[in-house]
Amino acid sequence: MPTASRTDTPSIGIIANPVSARDIRRVIANASNLQIADRVNIVLRVLTTVASLGVPRVLMMPDRGGIRAMLQRQLRREHNLHHTFPEVEFLDMEPTSTVDDTFLAARMMRAAGVRSIVVLGGDGTHRAVVRECNDVPIAGLSTGTNNAFPEMRESTITAMAVGLYATGRLTPEQALVQNKLLAISINDGERRDIALVDAVISTDRYIGARALWKTESLSALYLTFADPQAIGLSAIGGLLHPVGRREAGGLAVHLSDDPATRRLLLRAPIAPGMVREVGIAHWEPMPAGQPFPVALQAGVVALDGEREMAFDAGDRVRITLRENAFPTVDVARCMQTAAREGLFRLSSSTT
Repeated sequence: MPTASRTDTPSIGIIANPVSARDIRRVIANASNLQIADRVNIVLRVLTTVASLGVPRVLMMPDRGGIRAMLQRQLRREHNLHHTFPEVEFLDMEPTSTVDDTFLAARMMRAAGVRSIVVLGGDGTHRAVVRECNDVPIAGLSTGTNNAFPEMRESTITAMAVGLYATGRLTPEQALVQNKLLAISINDGERRDIALVDAVISTDRYIGARALWKTESLSALYLTFADPQAIGLSAIGGLLHPVGRREAGGLAVHLSDDPATRRLLLRAPIAPGMVREVGIAHWEPMPAGQPFPVALQAGVVALDGEREMAFDAGDRVRITLRENAFPTVDVARCMQTAAREGLFRLSSSTT
């Protein structure tokens, strides 16, 4: 089991969430759900791809959801067929089947000196990894319900980009890009958290169901970027006033169901197959570094689609956009640079 850093060996981490895309939105919106076998196949494609690029060691988060058991069986079978894999080590930790697994695995991978972490999950899983090790570049693979942060891409291509960076064929300047996040503070830092895409203020204080999907309970949303092609609550901002991932600043949107205060109604895809009308009171840009006070007296802050932080009357809630907050592997730029510099070309001579 990995217990110490081996920075001389180019290694990567893989955090695969076995239960992403199993919240209430999947039930009420008929959203798709990747089975364990599908997630294992994604991991296998990552492993064979990074091995072909010379990554000798991969650390993985263990789980109780079936990924580790099925992957180990598959690796034994594939090795018998003489397929090439890196050394796969599962972290020495006891899974709890909660987000604490992701928090701990991210910290352990950082301590072990991985060059990058490949994340299989939705926005919430990626947020958990960034919260614990925001200086380690991540590469996201979308397996959640509403996925605004991880881009939809074949895992083989993502793994090729990660392999190029991990083995030093591409420099950080060539391979990585910086991202925005939202810093949430209650009572001047008494409680803190982050969001990668959206922080949504809701009057519904019941946290048990986690995911937000009732628009009538929404008061405001704060966005790092607003993509018109996104699914989820961030789509409200994307269809109202687009803001790019790489653009400066974010967007604050204030909502209202009251005809006296709303400015317009907007149709938005708040979940797969679920288009709802949302009342918009007004919207404004979010400059970096400027705290935005939350006007609602009591409610909950949902981070990247899930209720996380309840607050009461008298609590001071502030949301601040941070730029250049954490790095990700820019897969498109990696592949373009590799093609331009001929990094995948092999000599035709034989020896």
